[in-house]
Amino acid sequence: MLMMLGAASQWILAAAAAAAVAALLWLAVSTLEWAWWTPRRLERALRAQGIRGNRYRLFTGDVPENVRLNREARKKPLPLGCHDIIPRVLPMFSKAVEEHGKPSFTWFGPTPRVMISDPESIREVMSNKFGHYGKPKPTRLGKLLASGVVSYEGEKWAKHRRILNPAFHHEKIKRMLPVFSNCCTEMVTRWENSMSIEGMSEVDVWPEFQNLTGDVISKTAFGSSYEEGRRIFQLQAESAERIILAFRTIFIPGYWFLPTKNNRRLREIEREVSKLLRGIIGKRERAIKNGETSNGDLLGLLVESNMRESNGKAELGMTTDEIIEECKLFYFAGMETTSVLLTWTLIVLSMHPEWQERAREEVLHHFGRTTPDYDSLSRLKIVTMILYEVLRLYPPVVFLTRRTYKEMELGGIKYPAEVTLMLPILFIHHDPDIWGKDAGEFNPGRFADGISNATKYQTSFFPFGWGPRICIGQNFALLEAKMAICTILQRFSFELSPSYIHAPFTVITLHPQHGAQIKLKKI
Repeated sequence: MLMMLGAASQWILAAAAAAAVAALLWLAVSTLEWAWWTPRRLERALRAQGIRGNRYRLFTGDVPENVRLNREARKKPLPLGCHDIIPRVLPMFSKAVEEHGKPSFTWFGPTPRVMISDPESIREVMSNKFGHYGKPKPTRLGKLLASGVVSYEGEKWAKHRRILNPAFHHEKIKRMLPVFSNCCTEMVTRWENSMSIEGMSEVDVWPEFQNLTGDVISKTAFGSSYEEGRRIFQLQAESAERIILAFRTIFIPGYWFLPTKNNRRLREIEREVSKLLRGIIGKRERAIKNGETSNGDLLGLLVESNMRESNGKAELGMTTDEIIEECKLFYFAGMETTSVLLTWTLIVLSMHPEWQERAREEVLHHFGRTTPDYDSLSRLKIVTMILYEVLRLYPPVVFLTRRTYKEMELGGIKYPAEVTLMLPILFIHHDPDIWGKDAGEFNPGRFADGISNATKYQTSFFPFGWGPRICIGQNFALLEAKMAICTILQRFSFELSPSYIHAPFTVITLHPQHGAQIKLKKI
């Protein structure tokens, strides 16, 4: 009997050892496929089409080189008044175009990323009529910040977009104008109260605008739950900074599971944000079921729309977790986009006082010192031209990405499946072949006859994306920006402080590296 038990034990151990060896072998083959064979196959396919690019480096691709070039670029500020920001903001891609031409490819880990700079090809990719160009698979880190409708595909994207649309209807946004106005008035009143006897002061408008847009999105998204919303805003701002740090290690297998300080903190933020949002959503759902109105805030409108869509059938609507992701997206996109736009607008108008004065004359002509109203805001021509030109030169998001799901011909080139297509907003917006010899200059007059007449290409200007996936909140962002700019122009003239350093760089969106110090003068 003992001999039989011993033989059985040996057989079990041998089987376990064989299974372990098989598992290790499978893991090794899968890793080789992911990290070496597939990248080399894709590289050969791209080069066979005449596309030049960087040589592939195992696992990390160009990530370490990108970190090095960014570090070097950030040591060198730009001259005041210089809007040629590409070499500083995207040094690796700028170098790739210089060395390899257009189109060219770089490596995001083991994935080739081909820069598409032809507006017609960009139009075809972003129209995505047949669903052949999708969003890249979201990374674990990207999901931490926000996913929601921006990352979904197919029917799930269509369902979420359909549920979200009513909350962003222009009539709903119009009703939010008093919130925009009150938040802007609170900010400029605080600026006035901090002024010297001579009516002068210096303000770093970058954190001021982050607080302003955080206030606006907190109140318009969560209404009476504003204070909890503010806490979410603070947590997501911290998460964005930590995610940028974590991207340097994204291609080290298993690194996310290590208990590093950064990883632990990211998980803590995720849990706290989800807990806060779950509580707010639960209260709102119970209130609506009890017959209370939504008060017109984004969350209430979303919950009502979701209830109508689902009609009692959970599978037809969004789950609570999905609503949480959409709320996180409200926060990140709603706060970040507008704060970036406002910051660069004040910086650029400080550099170009003639346009600042023209904008002020228009605002005072329409409103005097009174609160701007919706209809007149929509008729502001010069302010709109200025905002478009700032979005052209300093787009909050500097590039978009799409992915080929199968072999696709684009612009006469056959791209294999599993290639990332980079749509370089910043490069397109600064291209002299598209915008003329003054592409690197601030000239709002190019938008005098609207966006469609500024250039001959539909996709030459796409700061909010283009096609069916265009940003659902662009009207919200532009209306908030107009209200803020008008309120500031009514009360102050401004110029750059001597301490201002012109140093745009990316932290997911386009930030001023050393702040945005502005000298204000009360008028």
